[in-house]
Amino acid sequence: MAELHADDAETLTHRLVLPRDANHHGTLYAGVLLSLALEAGYATAFRAAGLNANLVLKRVLDLRCYEPVPIGRVIQIRGREIHRARAQIIVGLWGSIQQGDQASPWMDSLMQFVQVDPSGRPEPLDEEPEDEPIALDLPWTLLQERVRKLLHVR
Repeated sequence: MAELHADDAETLTHRLVLPRDANHHGTLYAGVLLSLALEAGYATAFRAAGLNANLVLKRVLDLRCYEPVPIGRVIQIRGREIHRARAQIIVGLWGSIQQGDQASPWMDSLMQFVQVDPSGRPEPLDEEPEDEPIALDLPWTLLQERVRKLLHVR
C-alpha cells in the first residue's frame, strides 16, 4: 500500500517500540498497543472537539492488529474524526510501520468519546454535527463504513 500522508484534520503520533514495550516474542505487547491507541484517540478527539473539550472514553468500538511490530521499529498512528453526534465524537486510527519508503498498515481502531459536564453527564459539543456524513478519503472511508455498522451494536 502506498504511504498516505496526514492532512490538517488529522493528528499524527510516532513511537519507537522499545524492549520495555515488548512481549515474550519480542513484539509490541497488546497492553502497550491499547495504551498507545487510547492516547492517540484522545488527542484526536480533543483536537476535533476544541479547546473547551471535557471528553471521556465511552467505548472502543473496534481495534484490530494486522501484524506484529518488532522491537526497534518506529510506528506511526494517524487519527481523524470519523463521526460526530450531539455530545459525542468517534475517531478513527490508522497505524503504519515506518520502513524505508513504504508504510505498511499494522493496526486500525475506532473509539467513541463523549463530552461531559462537571457532574459527568453528557453535554453537547461546541460545534453541532453536520446533517451529512463527513466526506473522507482512504483509509478513513473504510473506517467510516465500519462505524455505521458498529454503532448499532450495544
